[in-house]
Amino acid sequence: MMLKFNNKTNKVEYDFKGKDLVQGETDGSSFPNGGLRATHTAAGYLAIDTSSPVFLRGDTIFIPSIFVSYYGKALDEKTPLLRANDAMSTHGARFLKHLGMEDAIEHGLKANIGLEQELFLISREQFFRRPDLQFCGRTVMGRVPPRDQEMCDHYMGALSTATPALACMKEIQDECFKMGIPLKTRHREVAPGQFEFAPEYGVNTVQIDQNLTVMQVIEEVAAKHGLAALLQEKPFDGINGSGKHNNWSIATGNDIPLFLPGPINKATNNPVAFPIIMAAVVAAIDEHGDLMRMSIASPGNDFRLGAMEAPPAIVSTYLGADMTNYLKAFKDGDSKAYLPDTGSIDIGVKHIPAFNIPSEDRNRTSPFPYGGARFEFRAVGSSQNCSMVNTVLNTICAAKFAEFSDRIEAGETAVDIAKEALNKHWKVIFNGNGYDLESQAMLTKSGVWRIDSGVEAIKCLGSEKNLALFDKMGVMAKDEMLAREVSLHDHYTGTVVMEAGSFCDMVNRHVIPSVKAAGQGPLAGLVDAVKIITKAQEVIHDTENHYEKACLARVLRLETMVELRKVCDAAEEIVPADLWTLASYKQLLFLDSH
Repeated sequence: MMLKFNNKTNKVEYDFKGKDLVQGETDGSSFPNGGLRATHTAAGYLAIDTSSPVFLRGDTIFIPSIFVSYYGKALDEKTPLLRANDAMSTHGARFLKHLGMEDAIEHGLKANIGLEQELFLISREQFFRRPDLQFCGRTVMGRVPPRDQEMCDHYMGALSTATPALACMKEIQDECFKMGIPLKTRHREVAPGQFEFAPEYGVNTVQIDQNLTVMQVIEEVAAKHGLAALLQEKPFDGINGSGKHNNWSIATGNDIPLFLPGPINKATNNPVAFPIIMAAVVAAIDEHGDLMRMSIASPGNDFRLGAMEAPPAIVSTYLGADMTNYLKAFKDGDSKAYLPDTGSIDIGVKHIPAFNIPSEDRNRTSPFPYGGARFEFRAVGSSQNCSMVNTVLNTICAAKFAEFSDRIEAGETAVDIAKEALNKHWKVIFNGNGYDLESQAMLTKSGVWRIDSGVEAIKCLGSEKNLALFDKMGVMAKDEMLAREVSLHDHYTGTVVMEAGSFCDMVNRHVIPSVKAAGQGPLAGLVDAVKIITKAQEVIHDTENHYEKACLARVLRLETMVELRKVCDAAEEIVPADLWTLASYKQLLFLDSH
């Protein structure tokens, strides 16, 4: 509560006004801004976001808000998301009206998401024996132990009371439930020491706000149980990293899903409304796959994408055989109803009756598979704020909905527009194994978006195509786009500089002394490694351009440091354990083994 001193009565009084909840002002000079503000124009203004509920935690009222500069430029992740929501609703409702839904504009549209949060829980004692984990969230060196995840015995395994992990996860769920955040799922993930929470499905702004809160709660509660929570995408080499699958769908304001044929065809009284909507989405994915790749370009994802644990950096969509055949028939002139083969499984046991299965399998190698009523953006990183991801998804669909509507109003039929779109963008539909190298080569040759480098993906924000798209949809102006490009490149470079500094510090203060104490190991190689990385840091520091700095940082991180960590790992392999002062992977990953 706010307090004031009454000069007449000499008493302290409560001074809490409703207006203080809906608007605020602060110094915005220390936030990343990409040039949108300077220290002499530092004001930042907050306004309540009424789409996401206020909640109480302890003695603090948390008020979801937007944050803009004195000139109204978005300094936050939420403002562009809210604008994208409005654009998708406006143009989507207009599109649905053309397809036969008379009350579409009255109800509008909304985007619903569900965010699956993966993480690692490790011993806090061992965490403090790793400067790289403390400063960077990931290990920059470390020999993989004789056992890691090759036995496939961790995923969905029973959470044991033999370690503090179960009690920690229960308390996380309890703390979140007190704030109205239902984490309905908790389970082990693939790698040792890796776990996952999953919430209820809901409106995107609410889910993103809640997920950010969940990540904070995870870190705080873990400490109470003698654990450290790692939310970075790739904390350990040689085992799976963590993601945050962004399950995304669109519905009308009165909850009619657009990605299920039955409800939307009935609501529009149009038997082909669904394939026309799907054609717009397929076209958006193919045309703007660069933006989808940009939205997941977090530093940690550089180590994760395409590493047989997450989809490759090639943007395609899996629809399943039935849906693909249905859309193929539609574009070829057959407007039959979608009748998926749901299938049935009878395992031949008397007391277990046959059960039904959906027509779509789970394709974990696809970055954007259709799963019945929703698409799952599987490549999102575990540490990310998912606002940009959903800003992109809503914006590119809004643009396609607007394009289809413009052409319908100009005299074309919706069916002809959809058929043309499917024929033009069919290449982005891929139902095969995305990990297969031959398939990756085929997709690349076909012309779908492939951007292996996160630094290059970030640069897409400044392309003329994307500047025009966001400006036309009213989501971000040119200066807001370019500011984000600068900020994201600076964030990438800053992350690498911290990792490189941690590497040198650990080699000098831990690895070299351990090698000397043991009287064996690659001492000369370690000294040279520090010199090489130090020189590379100096070159980055002396480079002015944000993009060029990020390019140099990427080479340092993904090429130079990857090779030089082998020298450190070779030293760890031969130095006696009692002389090795850094926590090993065994000590970090296996809570019940020491």
